[in-house]
Amino acid sequence: MHRNKELYSFLVGAAAQLTDDWYTTLNKSGKAGVYSSSDPKVIKKLKQQNNEFHLHFFQVFDTGEREFFKRLDDWIEDIGKDEQHLNTPIYFILREFFRTQDQYLDYIDRFVEMHGDQYPQEEINSWYRIVVKVFSEVMERFTEANHRYANKIMKAQQATIDELSTPIISLKDNMALLPLIGNIDTTRGMTLLENTLQKCVEKNVTRLFIDLSGVHSIDGASAQQLSQLIESLHLIGIETTLSGLLPEIAMTAVKLQLPFDKVTIKSTLAQAISTMK
Repeated sequence: MHRNKELYSFLVGAAAQLTDDWYTTLNKSGKAGVYSSSDPKVIKKLKQQNNEFHLHFFQVFDTGEREFFKRLDDWIEDIGKDEQHLNTPIYFILREFFRTQDQYLDYIDRFVEMHGDQYPQEEINSWYRIVVKVFSEVMERFTEANHRYANKIMKAQQATIDELSTPIISLKDNMALLPLIGNIDTTRGMTLLENTLQKCVEKNVTRLFIDLSGVHSIDGASAQQLSQLIESLHLIGIETTLSGLLPEIAMTAVKLQLPFDKVTIKSTLAQAISTMK
């Protein structure tokens, strides 16, 4: 009942003006995000994305909902993974969806005023209802896409952090160095255990120097994971040398009975490296 070609043509004809009005009244005072950008290229793309949304959305008055969403989903995916929008707080984006919804309702009012009593109130109400209904669906789909792509980026960033937190540096004769810096908590300890074993196998390491001089604290669970790392390295035939243990870490290691019989201890990295043959 909501499909109406005359209304569709009216809205499509107003698409450019809708975009101009939307950007003119846009709150650009935010400190971050696509809406506060002063880059002409970003602004041009933002206006284009807004205009494309209008042209996709108005098809709801010309096609069935199923076909309509097939066409709109591509736009939703593109915006969901768009770098500028991913760097924009989600509540800013939802705010603009609601502002655009208000624009559409206002333009339907104009269309109704232009045509007097040509359309029954029931049909007019169906136009309002479909706009609100579809906007709710679009915002839900966009939020899901945005969340999905944001998670992918976060996982990629975490993988990079994990990679940097366990830097295995190859030395000569299948020897390698693992310099650890910063505090080691339970999460980092688990990453340390998994990544170190994998990298040592990949690099064919037979002797690993683990330098802890840059580590200021280590919790009990992480010390246990360090113990598991030493045990695991021993089981796969990799000799381990620890260096740079601060007194506090040494005391924790003793309390937890780390397997010192399976590891060589040196006070400094220089002393450890000097044992290389």
